[in-house]
Amino acid sequence: MTVHLAQIDREIRRAEEGIPQNEFHLGDAADVAGRLRESYEGKVNLVYLDPPFLTGKTFEARVRVGAKEWKSGRGSLTLSAYHDSLTREAYLEKMRAVLVNARALMASDALIFVHIDWRMHPYLRLLMDEIFGESNFRNEIIWAYQSGGSARRYFPRKHDVILMYSKTKDYDFHIQDVAEVVPGGRENHMKRHVDADGRVYRSIRSGGRVYTYYDDDPVVPGDVWTDVNHLQQKDPQRTGYDTQKPLKLLERIVRSSSRPGGLVMDLFVGSGTTADAAVKNGRRFLAADVNPLSMQLVRRRTDGAATLYAHEPFDGAPEIRARAESGIGFTAVRLEGFSSDDPTLPEGMDAVDCWAAGYERDGVFYSYAEEVRSREKPAPAFELAVPMYEGRLMLRVTDVKGRDYCGYVESSALS
Repeated sequence: MTVHLAQIDREIRRAEEGIPQNEFHLGDAADVAGRLRESYEGKVNLVYLDPPFLTGKTFEARVRVGAKEWKSGRGSLTLSAYHDSLTREAYLEKMRAVLVNARALMASDALIFVHIDWRMHPYLRLLMDEIFGESNFRNEIIWAYQSGGSARRYFPRKHDVILMYSKTKDYDFHIQDVAEVVPGGRENHMKRHVDADGRVYRSIRSGGRVYTYYDDDPVVPGDVWTDVNHLQQKDPQRTGYDTQKPLKLLERIVRSSSRPGGLVMDLFVGSGTTADAAVKNGRRFLAADVNPLSMQLVRRRTDGAATLYAHEPFDGAPEIRARAESGIGFTAVRLEGFSSDDPTLPEGMDAVDCWAAGYERDGVFYSYAEEVRSREKPAPAFELAVPMYEGRLMLRVTDVKGRDYCGYVESSALS
């Protein structure tokens, strides 16, 4: 039977451990930040923002379609991720709104990191001095990487800048949590020794004192990060998103500048790396992006551990066919067909990236079972069993562009 499509306010994944304390909001960064102030003002422990760099370019995402491409790992469908085409004045006006709202959302001991490059770095530095105060500037981190373009009339530009500010002078930062043993990191002019236990150390005399450093002692990073590389095209982390940042970069920021259970916010979450880093390190997240594909990437990378908000319905009305039969204590829901008038989508079930079944109550979809395409499971099951709960039976189908469509399913008795 044909599913009757319906608009919902949000989706919550239900599981035995309860409702996840994470949120993804589909929408413009400034608008979402303004809405979040009602519930989260003064509650965010860490902010990381990776806004567009004002390049004038259109960035893309390459997605996999159907079982064959998920097996091979190569995607054939190219989608627009975002258009980085604002004027400088419009860009700074937007970033002012984002940063003012972000500051209001930050706890008194929170830090904010803004990731940018040479184009807007000086302008954002001045803007952040104005909004956060010059005295609350903490670091200008240089992320230097090996990959990147070449140049003949200037030195190749192979670094980004990450501006770090605090909200107040009393902020939560623990650099020892990201200290690492660096092989060969102390091989320099200092004299080499080996102690009685066979440990290698270096020593240097300065100011009448002898300083000793062991090679296997963890070293804290400075403000120039050369040990985190850009993601190569065949890196297993790759999601197909053009401007994806490596997980190690975000984990360093998350672990040094928040505590387990803390709330991390990213309003330009894109490929979902910040949300992934937060979940992997025991933090909660608030994420937002204007692209529906980002919502699907966050869902996939965090195993659905978020409440999803799409405040506006998506264009189009695909035809979804499904069947539901009630058994003893459960309902079997089968997705039987998906067709869309979008000519860029593949035909049939190859257009489906994931789907879920559950119940709608008061405008909220509670999903209890889900199937997601992955490298390990390129062909998802199209039948789900959900426990019987209060509410109206509903399913959610997500196409390969990340667009969610929800609809009601009428159930009959299992024969």
